[in-house]
Amino acid sequence: MNVKFRLTLMSFMQFFVWGAWLITIANYWFGTKQWDGTQFGAIFATMGFASLFMPTLTGIIADKWVNAEVLYGILHILYAAVLFYLPQVESPNAFFWTILVAMCFYMPTISLSNSISYTTLKARNLDVVKDFPPIRVWGTVGFIAAMWITNLSGNKASAYQFYIAGTGALLLGVYAFTLPKCKPTKLISEEASLMHTLGLEAFKLFANYKMALFFIFSMFLGGALQLTNAYGDVFLDEFKNFPKYADSFVVKYSTIIMSISQVSETLFILAIPFFLKRFGIKKVMIIAMLAWVFRFGLFAYGNPSENLWMIVLSCIVYGMAFDFFNISGSLFVETSTTAKTRSSAQGMFMMMTNGFGAVFGSLVSGWMIDKYFTKSFTNIQSTAEFVGSESTNSHLLSFVKSQGVSILNNGAFDKTIHMKDWHSIWLSFTIYALIITVLFAILFKHKHTRAEEKAIEAITH
Repeated sequence: MNVKFRLTLMSFMQFFVWGAWLITIANYWFGTKQWDGTQFGAIFATMGFASLFMPTLTGIIADKWVNAEVLYGILHILYAAVLFYLPQVESPNAFFWTILVAMCFYMPTISLSNSISYTTLKARNLDVVKDFPPIRVWGTVGFIAAMWITNLSGNKASAYQFYIAGTGALLLGVYAFTLPKCKPTKLISEEASLMHTLGLEAFKLFANYKMALFFIFSMFLGGALQLTNAYGDVFLDEFKNFPKYADSFVVKYSTIIMSISQVSETLFILAIPFFLKRFGIKKVMIIAMLAWVFRFGLFAYGNPSENLWMIVLSCIVYGMAFDFFNISGSLFVETSTTAKTRSSAQGMFMMMTNGFGAVFGSLVSGWMIDKYFTKSFTNIQSTAEFVGSESTNSHLLSFVKSQGVSILNNGAFDKTIHMKDWHSIWLSFTIYALIITVLFAILFKHKHTRAEEKAIEAITH
């Protein structure tokens, strides 16, 4: 079998086993389990916690002792085992610890899959710059395919989403053992200090004001990414609580609508060279931040009928928001550091966005939504007013019953119903992204350098 095809299959499955539940887990949490928002924020923070230390630890193991493809396979089999167990968990606290274990197994496989691809391509004298991107793009295709399968199979709110992901992870784990051997390179010296081995020397970069400022803004923007992953699909799905939108295409196929974001991501990658060449790194970063403002703002005012175009446009804008900052930020690090600190600086960039940023965004958003943007309803009249219907509407009455609530003779509920104010939630996220954009534009002083021009030239050819 062609080696590039084999790596493409690995890339496809790598993100398939994540996409099957990442965007839809909120529907399971809020809709099926009816757990609260603060605890849900902690669920998405597990990716950040795992990203802080697991990629480094598994990198050391792969460098010193175990073939990368073997370690990769073992981690996916363990990840599959945890996913199969997840539906048995019956409390939010236990769910947090279980998903944390799953993320400790999964998150390091992202960098390991890249490492396996690089090593295999180089061993066959293939051009990594030319041959890797077409392989990696199939990872996004795999993520989209998983979202579609979960939605079309009717499992966007059921435990079966974890079984879909777990089955894929188990197959990928077994398949990994058949991949070309990637033996330990032993690049880390036995005499290397613990700081160097664990990659902690990268924190010295904070002594540089400009780099420190960049990393701090990277963290805040990394938080924005978690907001859209965590709440995008459940936001669309909860339009089913509004009688006038209950039967809309958006509600039924919310995950497919959200997959437009991933399609956009693949397309905007092609536009990056043009924007970088035309505007330079700082302006492209600001464009990315403004795209986050539009991403959230369009969600705030979108709905499944007359403002459906806002929801679709928000998903399209996501590609610009995600790709432009990640790639322009990586180029900034590449051209602003020396060869000695470059690798650790790139690692720090990823740690601030996917590690600290993910933890910050997940925990704070979960707490804010639960405390300030979750409305409590104690009677049918106020509930009907919120969803824009009559108190006798059959769909509304069916919704109340599905919450395990009885309506007393005076219209009061025997227990409180909680619903999220999504308009205010997305509006607060919009203001957050706008403040970051303005502060970055003012505080981050950066001039286009010759090194940047060379790097931009390299990616345009």
